[in-house]
Amino acid sequence: MAMHTGFSFLQVFSVNFEMFTALYTLVGMGHISNYVAAFVLGTEILSKSIRIIFATLGVCIFFAFGFMLLPLFAYFIRDWRMLLLAITLPGVLCGLLWWCIPESPRWLISQGRIKEAEVIIRKAAKINGIVAPSPIFVPNELQDVSSKKPHSHHIYDLIRTRNIRILTIMSIILWLTISVGYFGLSLDTPNLNGDIYLNGFLLAAVEVPAYVLAWLLLKHVTRRYSMAGSLFLGGSVLLLLQLVPSDLIYLSTTLVMVGKFGITSAYSMVYVYTAELYPTVVRNMGVGVSSTASRLGSILSPYFVYLGAYNRHLPYILMGSLTIMTAIITLFFPESSDVSLPDTIHQMQEVKRIKRRHSPRQKQVIKNVVKDTPES
Repeated sequence: MAMHTGFSFLQVFSVNFEMFTALYTLVGMGHISNYVAAFVLGTEILSKSIRIIFATLGVCIFFAFGFMLLPLFAYFIRDWRMLLLAITLPGVLCGLLWWCIPESPRWLISQGRIKEAEVIIRKAAKINGIVAPSPIFVPNELQDVSSKKPHSHHIYDLIRTRNIRILTIMSIILWLTISVGYFGLSLDTPNLNGDIYLNGFLLAAVEVPAYVLAWLLLKHVTRRYSMAGSLFLGGSVLLLLQLVPSDLIYLSTTLVMVGKFGITSAYSMVYVYTAELYPTVVRNMGVGVSSTASRLGSILSPYFVYLGAYNRHLPYILMGSLTIMTAIITLFFPESSDVSLPDTIHQMQEVKRIKRRHSPRQKQVIKNVVKDTPES
């Protein structure tokens, strides 16, 4: 947060575009690192029911509120230096949260720091009016964990085994394509008919009901079907845009808003889904690598928008097709609903695979092989 706010403040005093861009790179590094780390921290601290609310109606919906304020600030503050200063100063207040937010007990336990974790758990129990058991950890388990040297994990742990390697590749594809659709539609605002400030506000405002939908789906529907359904909605609507006559301006704008609605809903759920699939020991790295793929998608998204100069519907066709493809890939992810958060790589669920159907002749051969195989 210090990196994000500090370099953003220095941007105000940029003397040329090169200095502005270099500082903006550092701002972006601090911003997304802070966002991912804060999300993972909240995921590991909070219980499952509160975790879903935190991820959707907490983190994401306030992101939407900030997004809605941006065109409002830009409308009244036309000087870029003053606008940048106005949206940077509130970040200073986040420094006060250092004394309010505890460390993740799950992470502390994975590092063998049991006593620190117990202090945090007892404090949480006291705040919530709950009597914590004494002791919280079984003495034998406490001794075993304390005696073990904490195992350090590295980025290559995300591809060490076949299962986690497939999950990582699928997550990268999922995050990248969702990001292309989300940022592509967000950056396409000037190409929509009407006032750019109003369109920017509407594209931000449509995210609020999208996050509410995400919360309801995560609460009542399985993760895979929630994600796939939202992506199918967003992708299908974007593909329909090419069938709308050019003179039906309001219908086209409405379909773009619906497409943004579906993709945004999936974007908020992917954080929860990914964090639940990766184990504690590599959760921050797993979400971080996936988020890095998302940044690559955001880098590519302007070029999708620029294709509109050649064909107005081409960006929507490409983004819609990618979104539909991602929805299909999502169906092969393991389900994390009603499953405890994994702490180690061995506790991870297996990625679903396509089962090959055998012909009647192949089935008979298999039966004969099994029949003739001696029992061991």
